[in-house]
Amino acid sequence: MLRRALLSLLFAISTLGAQERFQQLTILHSNDLHAHLLADAAGLGGFAYVAAAVNRERAGCTTCIYLNAGDLVQGTPVSTLFHGVPIYEIANRLGIDAAVVGNHEFDYGWQRVRQFGRIAKYPLLSANIVNAQGATITGKPYTILNVGGMRVAVIGVVMSDMIGALITPENAGPFHVLPVVETVRRYARELVDRADLIVVLGHIHNPEADAILQEVPEVSVVVAGHEHRGFEQMHRVGNGVAVLIKGYGREIGRLDLKVANHKVQSAEWKKIPIDSHRIDPDPRVAASVAHWEARVSKIVDVPIGEARRQFNSADLSHIVEAGLAAETGADLAYMNSGGIRDILPAGRILARHIWNILPFDNQVLVGTFKWSELPKEFAHGTTIDPNRTYSVATLDYVVDMGYRDRRSAFTDTHRVLRDVIIDWIKKKKVFE
Repeated sequence: MLRRALLSLLFAISTLGAQERFQQLTILHSNDLHAHLLADAAGLGGFAYVAAAVNRERAGCTTCIYLNAGDLVQGTPVSTLFHGVPIYEIANRLGIDAAVVGNHEFDYGWQRVRQFGRIAKYPLLSANIVNAQGATITGKPYTILNVGGMRVAVIGVVMSDMIGALITPENAGPFHVLPVVETVRRYARELVDRADLIVVLGHIHNPEADAILQEVPEVSVVVAGHEHRGFEQMHRVGNGVAVLIKGYGREIGRLDLKVANHKVQSAEWKKIPIDSHRIDPDPRVAASVAHWEARVSKIVDVPIGEARRQFNSADLSHIVEAGLAAETGADLAYMNSGGIRDILPAGRILARHIWNILPFDNQVLVGTFKWSELPKEFAHGTTIDPNRTYSVATLDYVVDMGYRDRRSAFTDTHRVLRDVIIDWIKKKKVFE
């Protein structure tokens, strides 16, 4: 009996010791905020409300960090008019502990990305965006955060095909992108003895998130961005987990981890809606947002027409193409679906709505083609007469990314797409 009692006591002590070796870590995360400073038509999102939600989740949590997975800028008038700078200034008040560069950070050119890195009061990471000498664009491939005594290494990467598929070589300047998995493997091996947990913060394609966990065993967590729809469920790959939430600040994620021996022993993930009707805004962030919105309101909060119903992105692609053709006199018009960035709500149409839908400063180009030379994408939904010559209106982005060899066949109208569509809506007045 004495021996059995002693063994039970030893087992209890060893179990208690094992439990004490677990370390708690909570990762709050967001991605693809896209400069949506204000809540949307449904009352979701808005930087002041994101900040308030982060503060609420952090209250009483001594092992919380907040990570942002890229594309902080580009999507609203404040960002477009001031080339992203105010967005980074406001983001300094969100409590971000580390962030990664996204592809849209390059929309204003590579020099601006470097400026963002200087403005940010948190590490802006860029492990696989390097120049010919191997230097990263922000000078910070990773950071190591001390979280309640736990050393959390965070490596920041972007998708391998960013240049050429998502941004032009001109905007990338002297920088190129190294393969995601290869880069993560290199830094993970360097950091494994210096960290208790390795996290990858990636503005990456979804398969790249899973590949990191499959091929780099030193990495236990991937916090992803880029795909705005988010994951339905947390991805479990091997001993690791990957998470991704919806964009535009309509929710934040909370990942609660128990960590031991450099690995995640348990993980729970939830998505927290950012509903402006249910949470009071952070006053400091709200004041900064109000300051910058006041500077653009006279330009964008101008009525230009009326929408009798809500129009989604598919509807808007057709509307933009119709406006392009009408305003340029072209036979055909082509709009890339990725260029439509918001919905058009029912009711009065403000210029702001079009700035949100078409935030990019894309120039309108017009080219003339014989039927045999006409890219088939440009002719979608149109009955083609093989004996005709067609004029086609599209964007410089479309041509530069997919038809660069035909650039000389197009004439620049020196008009921004957004302005063309605003002018057309003013003439048409009502959309049903």
